[in-house]
Amino acid sequence: MRLTRLFRDFFESEKAGGLVLIVCTVLSLVLANSPFGESYLHLWHTPLFNESVEYWINDGLMAIFFLLIGLELEREVYIGELSKLKDAMLPIFGAIGGMIVPAGIYLLFNYGTATAGGAGIPMATDIAFALGVLSLLGNRVPTSLKIFLTALAVIDDLGAILIIAFFYTGDLSVANLLIALGIWIVLLAMNRLKVRNLIPYLIGGVAMWYFMLHSGVHATITGVLVAFAIPFGNGDTKSTSYILQHALHKPVAFIILPLFALANTAILLDAVSIDTLTQQYSLGVALGLIIGKPLGIFLLSFIAVSVGICKIPSEINWKSIFGAACLGGIGFTMSIFITLLAFQDQFIISNIKFVILLSSLVAGVIGYLFLKIVLKRTVTSE
Repeated sequence: MRLTRLFRDFFESEKAGGLVLIVCTVLSLVLANSPFGESYLHLWHTPLFNESVEYWINDGLMAIFFLLIGLELEREVYIGELSKLKDAMLPIFGAIGGMIVPAGIYLLFNYGTATAGGAGIPMATDIAFALGVLSLLGNRVPTSLKIFLTALAVIDDLGAILIIAFFYTGDLSVANLLIALGIWIVLLAMNRLKVRNLIPYLIGGVAMWYFMLHSGVHATITGVLVAFAIPFGNGDTKSTSYILQHALHKPVAFIILPLFALANTAILLDAVSIDTLTQQYSLGVALGLIIGKPLGIFLLSFIAVSVGICKIPSEINWKSIFGAACLGGIGFTMSIFITLLAFQDQFIISNIKFVILLSSLVAGVIGYLFLKIVLKRTVTSE
């Protein structure tokens, strides 16, 4: 199966970006627990234009990350794995199962409690980390498996975005929301009028982000909406969407996400104890990511194929799909992001961040080892 150049670029940037994220996470943990820890923590809370540096990273730069996700989703819908409904159904059903089951497991432990609002945390998959781990297996990984995991993670991110929009919205300012949506309609009209210059879309996107920020709906949603307003054309190298997507790959992978990791993984380990891991919210997140994710992805994929809704690609089998499903339990970026929206209590936030890191590590190791055995056997049998 031939990979498009942009998909190869995307996969390679996510692969390298995942490794950079690992380094940044370890570095952040070391610095936070070093003699310079207090200064390091203070750095991210330094005021900048009346808000902290951490705020601008989480609410500003992450909108660019969501813009890239939106552009990738747009490409998948128009000419990629999601363009043909029959091909799209397998990762779609897998992603749905990978959201419903983890949320159900979380609510099993937290329903009716003050922490029930964290149900969205174990529903997310980190594309960079998941593809980064998959890439460690080298050329033994079938192309179909790479595409399945990528499409699943992109759909998963769309689900997370919808969850953020509907369930993690603050006090709504209708006026600001209508202005933001009005700007979006103008951008869509520009698309229909075949305006191909990128500058007006970027200016409009910044204005839309500002009003969305003050509307109560999380401002990062702007990134996805703007992505679908940007002209796609036929998707070739001269299209506006391609140019922007290609330009954003490296800044997002090597600047924005590493900054997010550095700012949001500064966890004081001396505050972590056995009690941290036995809290209801901790059990919900850990079991949701490690067990719920692979179980949900695999089961709903299997059901969809069994009833004839879709089919499994010839290059892969159910064992390799289960291994990829285990990698879906690597939550990290999106899980941490939703944690910041779900809770205000810094003690709970810090605990859940630690659980997300630990659970993502466990899910990544399980997925890697399982696929290493399965794919090795597959190659040998041929």
